[in-house]
Amino acid sequence: MGRYYYDDILTNESEFYQFLRKKRNVNKIVQYATPKTHVPTLRERLSLDTQAHIWTYGDHYYQLAFKYYNSTKYWWVIAWYNGRPCEADISPGDAIDIPLNLEAALRIIGGA
Repeated sequence: MGRYYYDDILTNESEFYQFLRKKRNVNKIVQYATPKTHVPTLRERLSLDTQAHIWTYGDHYYQLAFKYYNSTKYWWVIAWYNGRPCEADISPGDAIDIPLNLEAALRIIGGA
């Protein structure tokens, strides 16, 4: 099963993308919908035990996910929790928090 198996598929016929359809010689563009996740409340965030991590040069979300969750698949949980969707949003020396209970974090997000 692929990583987009559960995502909605949309047909985009918007005028905004007319130039792209013309360039590709197609009438419509099929794309995946952007998933929506729940933004945790302060109470929800405080309910999770976390481990502080100081970002260093060479760190990656997937490496931290493997270290804490034994799987690279959940890198996005760390990004979601910290409100930093990609590693480019973090500089060496920044502190991030890693939710230690993956199941609880997924429950809050709505993914479990």
